[in-house]
Amino acid sequence: MPAHPAAARSGAATACRHCGAPLLDAALRESGFCCAGCSYVHRLVHEHGLAGYYRIKDTVTAPVDPVVFQPRDYAWLEAAQAEAEKSGGVPGLALSLQGISCAGCVWLIERLFQQQPGARDIMVNPQFGQVRLTWIPGQCSLAGFARRLQAFNYLVGPADAAGGEPESRGLARRIGLATAFAMNVMLFTLPVYFGMEATFEYARLFGHLSMAFGTLSLLTGGGYFIARAVQGLRVGLLHIDLPISIGIVGAYLGSLYGWLTHNEAFVYFDFVSGFILLMLLGRWAQVAAVERNRRRLLARQPAAPLLEMTSPDGTVRNVKPDQLPVDATYRIASGQTVPVESVLLAASATFSLASINGEAEPRLFVAGGRIPAGAVNVSLTAAGLRATEAWKDSLLAKLQQAGEGAGYRHRFLERIIQGYLIGILGIATLAGVGWWLGTGDALRTWSVVTAVLVVSCPCAIGLAFPLAEEMAGVALRRHGVFVRRGDLWARLDHVRRVIFDKTGTLTLETPVLANPEALAALDDSARAALHALVADNAHPVSQCLLENLLARGAPPPLRGAVEESVGNGVELGAWSLGRAGWRDDGPADGATVLARDGEGLARFRFHDAARPDAAAELAALRARGLGLHILSGDAPAKVAALARELGLPAAAAQGGCSPEAKAGWFDRHDRQDTLMLGDGANDSLAFDRAFCRGTPVIHRGVLGQKADFYYLGRGLAGIRALFEVNAVRRRAQIWILVFSVAYNLTAVGLAVGGHINPLVAAILMPVNSLLTLALVTGGMRRAFAIRA
Repeated sequence: MPAHPAAARSGAATACRHCGAPLLDAALRESGFCCAGCSYVHRLVHEHGLAGYYRIKDTVTAPVDPVVFQPRDYAWLEAAQAEAEKSGGVPGLALSLQGISCAGCVWLIERLFQQQPGARDIMVNPQFGQVRLTWIPGQCSLAGFARRLQAFNYLVGPADAAGGEPESRGLARRIGLATAFAMNVMLFTLPVYFGMEATFEYARLFGHLSMAFGTLSLLTGGGYFIARAVQGLRVGLLHIDLPISIGIVGAYLGSLYGWLTHNEAFVYFDFVSGFILLMLLGRWAQVAAVERNRRRLLARQPAAPLLEMTSPDGTVRNVKPDQLPVDATYRIASGQTVPVESVLLAASATFSLASINGEAEPRLFVAGGRIPAGAVNVSLTAAGLRATEAWKDSLLAKLQQAGEGAGYRHRFLERIIQGYLIGILGIATLAGVGWWLGTGDALRTWSVVTAVLVVSCPCAIGLAFPLAEEMAGVALRRHGVFVRRGDLWARLDHVRRVIFDKTGTLTLETPVLANPEALAALDDSARAALHALVADNAHPVSQCLLENLLARGAPPPLRGAVEESVGNGVELGAWSLGRAGWRDDGPADGATVLARDGEGLARFRFHDAARPDAAAELAALRARGLGLHILSGDAPAKVAALARELGLPAAAAQGGCSPEAKAGWFDRHDRQDTLMLGDGANDSLAFDRAFCRGTPVIHRGVLGQKADFYYLGRGLAGIRALFEVNAVRRRAQIWILVFSVAYNLTAVGLAVGGHINPLVAAILMPVNSLLTLALVTGGMRRAFAIRA
């Protein structure tokens, strides 16, 4: 395995050899990886002969998600493949793809499909987060390909058939047309600047063509801003596109007047078309950045697996979870989620309640026990249940309700727009009245009014603001933070309190192996047996051992059928893995023991650990003046202990919270100043109440579609980076406003005094745009200097 350059020079890497994320402590720097997932995928890439990926990929990408180690149901994909093959000919299927971020990802995914038996063609569309596959019927397993992609940190889901065209694509078409029209306007305007006389035989033709292409530029490019400005006025909103529209229309009308009256001093269609193009580019950058981060998530999650329901007459049929009637008898397979509150019919079964109440340790239930909706069956075998409520009354139905949250009105920006409109329109009107009364010269008056409208360029809010936000988003991606909603920045300015969930947010998703040396000491045969015992097992302890096994390079799993003793462990022939004292001859000390023929070979110990940098990052957030709170469904004692470890006062940590209790906290305390960070379905109701929302987990599909942003990796440094980058963005925008005000006061003052004619005003418009771009680029440079 080739060494990372940094590791080769100093013996220890400073950045992850797979994703490029900074390494948080000495142990990680020595290993060269930020997490077991990155170590595992890095090894897989080289084992498959795909090391070229590291020469193509971006320098910093998202760390590997724990989903690479977790079993995932692809029965929906098998059904979709079978349906596609029924049509005859060469079957094809379009799918949504999560995790694609750069050209290296496209290259890697294409090579992986080419290695798949029966594969024909693959077309990866990173712009829309989609992939289209064709294959030889009967020879290719798409579910197998999906599992391989999952191992490389890419998730496959159903294509979003009703998603519609992204706004950025429509803007890209407008930019293409606006560019062509602007270039043609320039082409037919340049002769005027080079001294073409009005008596030249083609002069009038060139003027007609310049007007025609300028008008087309107004319709195709300017029409976007005008339509949105009108739409905002209809709902009583002063949209950012309103001053842009006024600037475009004012400049165009001045040019049209000059063209109609054959007064070249008023004709500047070239600058009008150039301004429209600049505004479109700024808007596209803003929209595309948000859409790109949204497309990193699956367009939609696969439908929940069908449940095997037994009717009173003994017949068995498959039904959707929302079709379960009260008192229905049904079975939940391993890894599936209980859709409604139910009574356990099996003798015993183990369920994880982490997504419901944050309780990290799975719980053993016996016959007659009530299983809450949202519990996950982590036993190896299916469990029989009887529904005690309908889907519409289920807590899980409430938690899974989709919701993006209401849009946020940026009042400060609206006040800026309002001041701009009142000031510019008022000045233009007063200047016109003054010049008309003073001179009686209609042409001179119109020249002054036009110059005022044109020279008062809204570049600060039309171009520089979106560019600053796009650059802030790029800077955050280096920290593993991805913005999903464009109004996040306006919301962040008001955040004063950050509320954390505990399990999976302040702590890691799976328990931490406290003694990895016990795993390292096992020989190949023991590791092969352990691999078989933990593979395809949803229990958190099994997931933790599998993660550590695969990161180190596990041999193929031992063949055979794994059997489970619910509440004790699993076994395969002479091998067993379970609670201490079950199959081994050692003490019952709470360890998880790997044994062979009753002889304990390794005693594994686990603990629920805070994220590596949690204490330091929370201290940094407090230093910024933010109030910090923990709302968790886990036991109050565990929550209080974590709060002490992280340096938080006891009053700021609340345990034993139900999903409704978390939501109730926001109902009582939120003053549009809260940021909620959570990872599970039990945080869904609180997400709906919080002013701003973020999640570190995207593979579950619940909170990822509600969050304003998501952050990946093992640490919390991305949250601090979010506030620091936002502070840089805010300072840059303040300086842009200061410059804009100074420019407009000077330029408009000169225009009112009659010292700037419309042509000079039109020249100043793009010059101001370029100066504004330079200012925002310089101001945002500090955002890229922020270090974890």
